[in-house]
Amino acid sequence: MSTDHDERAPLRRDAIVAAATDLVRAGGLSALSLRRLGTVLGVTAPALYAHVHDKSDLLRAIAEQQFDLLVERFETVRQADPIERIKAQCRAYIDHARESPELFDVMFVFPPDLGPAELPEGAELPAATRAFTVALGAVEEAIAAGRIDADDPVLVSLALWTSCHGVASALQLGFGLPADLEEHLIDEVIGRLLKGWEPAGTTPASRRRSQP
Repeated sequence: MSTDHDERAPLRRDAIVAAATDLVRAGGLSALSLRRLGTVLGVTAPALYAHVHDKSDLLRAIAEQQFDLLVERFETVRQADPIERIKAQCRAYIDHARESPELFDVMFVFPPDLGPAELPEGAELPAATRAFTVALGAVEEAIAAGRIDADDPVLVSLALWTSCHGVASALQLGFGLPADLEEHLIDEVIGRLLKGWEPAGTTPASRRRSQP
């Protein structure tokens, strides 16, 4: 006679990460524990240690997946004009945050490698670095084309990221704003910030002429 234990599928890391993702999506970071995860999977918590090191390992795996999804969003942005590409990437970032706010919180447990600062060993998340690098590329192109008046593309990218992150966080607070007002808020913040880097003497007509 077979038992539930005999019929249970072998425990796999991808299934563990998927179950952990569901727990976080449903209840936030505080909902995830190895004991609770073991209960969901029908195993004891110690059985998980053959596949994951600890809770931090699980969070890292979830964050990696979420940043991979964000990179995919960035890579679907096809605008030839770098300023329009920056705007579209900013919106893609905010949309990603709004669609799954609990998982969005996990992404920033681990930082990208921005170059100048030294991170503790194992702290940097390669997928986070890839996402930042993709966004940085559009900023570098805009500076090279004279569309952004700045010397440090990393600083510009960080300012854009900080603003987008702030908008995403504010919208998650649930102010109950009408959908159209939320969209205007996103456009206003991104547009005002980019306007601050416009070269002196830029006019609407010159902006149109500079676009491919």
